Amino acid sequence: MNIPSTLKTTGRAALLGSLALAALGTVAAFAQEAAPAAAAAAPAAAPTPVLDTGNTAWMLTSTALVLMMTIPGLALFYGGMVRKKNVLATIMQSFAITCLVTVLWFMFGYSLAFSDGGGMNAYLGGTSKFFHHGITTASLWLPGVANIPEFVFSMFQMTFAIITPALIAGAFAERFKFSALLIFMALWLLVVYVPIAHWVWGGGFLGTAGVLDFAGGTVVHINAGVAGLVCALVLGKREGYGTTNMAPHNLVYSVIGASLLWVGWFGFNAGSELAADGLAGAAMLNTQVATAAAALAWMFAEWIVAKKPSVLGIISGAVAGLVAVTPASGFVNPTGAFIVGIVAGVVCYLSAVKVKHMFGYDDSLDAFGVHGVGGIIGALLTGVLADPAINSLSSGASLGKQIYGVAVTIVWTGIATFVILYIVKALVGLRPTTQEEVEGLDISQHGEVVP
Repeated sequence: MNIPSTLKTTGRAALLGSLALAALGTVAAFAQEAAPAAAAAAPAAAPTPVLDTGNTAWMLTSTALVLMMTIPGLALFYGGMVRKKNVLATIMQSFAITCLVTVLWFMFGYSLAFSDGGGMNAYLGGTSKFFHHGITTASLWLPGVANIPEFVFSMFQMTFAIITPALIAGAFAERFKFSALLIFMALWLLVVYVPIAHWVWGGGFLGTAGVLDFAGGTVVHINAGVAGLVCALVLGKREGYGTTNMAPHNLVYSVIGASLLWVGWFGFNAGSELAADGLAGAAMLNTQVATAAAALAWMFAEWIVAKKPSVLGIISGAVAGLVAVTPASGFVNPTGAFIVGIVAGVVCYLSAVKVKHMFGYDDSLDAFGVHGVGGIIGALLTGVLADPAINSLSSGASLGKQIYGVAVTIVWTGIATFVILYIVKALVGLRPTTQEEVEGLDISQHGEVVP
């Protein structure tokens, strides 16, 4: 054996082994350093949306406030303005509509308004959530944004669906059969209200076209006001209209009702943000400013024209302001809300007091004069006064888009309401007999009277 040669060979092998180990160590070190860097460079996985308890608490509160607007708010507001012989029937209408719409919304309305309608989604939602199928306590509405339970969102929207048909009843107060009322309201909710709610808020064609309606100028007020006008025209005037004294029997009830409406409207408008944030606060302040401005504007207009400021006038003006600021509340600044209120107070006064008498139709409690006209004013002024500093969506506002939304709502509501009325008329008739109407709907429809 050649010893020097063996040592040389062994030394070379050791050297190569050392170099290999060093290389492996270097690679391992680089790998350890590169792993955190790669992890940092990779995009973070989106966090799983979790229920926002603050938003949820606000929406639970808002929902209760909006329900309070119908019962007892609207019930007392309308009940105080009719004659004593019709007060129970009028309050019964609001209460019965609340019950009827609740059941229909649970069964069909929510799904048709707020689920995906597939190829027909531009016009109507789908059937996948009939009877609230598939919704659980873990289901969130607007995951990653509002993060509120879908049950709460459905309940909030249900209160809007309740008050809208209840508003219509003011136009035909004191002359509508109770059986006809139930059939009419059921059909009207599903054929008129639900599609328009979907068009504007559920992903339908009006919303995608850029029509702005923060809390229901088109969906609720124009919708109800126009339907009320059609009802008033089709039913005709009350027996003795123009010759019999039809003054309100108890304005104290109406003031209480209007006050409940005012307070509840904060849930209506500020709640429509679906979150407890700065925009909800802006909507709340805008609601207060516009309402007060409209009440004063109506009062002073009446004071100038009729020489006395009436209690009925100031509360009607307040409701006109609430109506008009509804579509604008989350899009305008407080100065814009102030302008909306002043315009609504004056124009709605002229509409409810002067225009109605000029054309001779009997809109008993001014459903069209206040809600229809006020809703149109608010919707149009939203296109003019929307402020991007308040809401980024305001940057897409335009008068043309708002006119489009108003026109579509008027046409669909007017035609569909007319057709539904004649269907109901063919089924059960619309009006009580002349004798029953003269006696009063309390006794003729419900067998009860106020002592």
